[in-house]
Amino acid sequence: MARPDQSRSDCVYLYWIPLGAGSSGPVVRWSGTAYESLVARRTHRKRRPLFHAALEIYHAGTPHTLEMTPVWGQPTGDRGVVVTGPVGLRALGASRLFRYEVRCWPNGEIPDLAYAVGGAQRLTATSAEAADVLAASRRVPAFTWGRDALRVGDMWNSNSVVAFVLTTSGVDASTLRPPAAGRAPGWRAGIAAAAQTNASTGGHEHTR
Repeated sequence: MARPDQSRSDCVYLYWIPLGAGSSGPVVRWSGTAYESLVARRTHRKRRPLFHAALEIYHAGTPHTLEMTPVWGQPTGDRGVVVTGPVGLRALGASRLFRYEVRCWPNGEIPDLAYAVGGAQRLTATSAEAADVLAASRRVPAFTWGRDALRVGDMWNSNSVVAFVLTTSGVDASTLRPPAAGRAPGWRAGIAAAAQTNASTGGHEHTR
């Protein structure tokens, strides 16, 4: 998939990547399928394809990528890490094997971008809006991955991070849906966390 032309005006692009595509591998794909099967059985519906979201933010002539990844196995050097958090249980986070990182990486790469379904979805139109998204990435809470920290019936994961950043910066993430009638587990958790943050800090009162 071709990335948007970096010479374009400042903006934010959303991508929907099938869970387990590319470098994330068969283990992620298998675990996602097992999880969706359990949820579908419990809610008496058919299984749906699962997606995880990623963002590209173009601002002041520099593209940034926003994504959550495991801490282990990542490239050395500065990669724009803005927060790290535990995976599964908070106590396990003492080990690199059970930690995630959220990075907003100048000139970074999204490894599985070629597998994104539906292409780049443009979300913002101005330099100020792109700057808001970049600023929101630095306010992501370090909730435990896979846990329902906010008691909203949804786990905290990579989709939560994207939904949090968009909602905190004023984008109406509740209107965004993955393609192919798919699901994005964690999306509601991110929106709920952003609403909590905006209420406590006097952030955006409207969405666009």
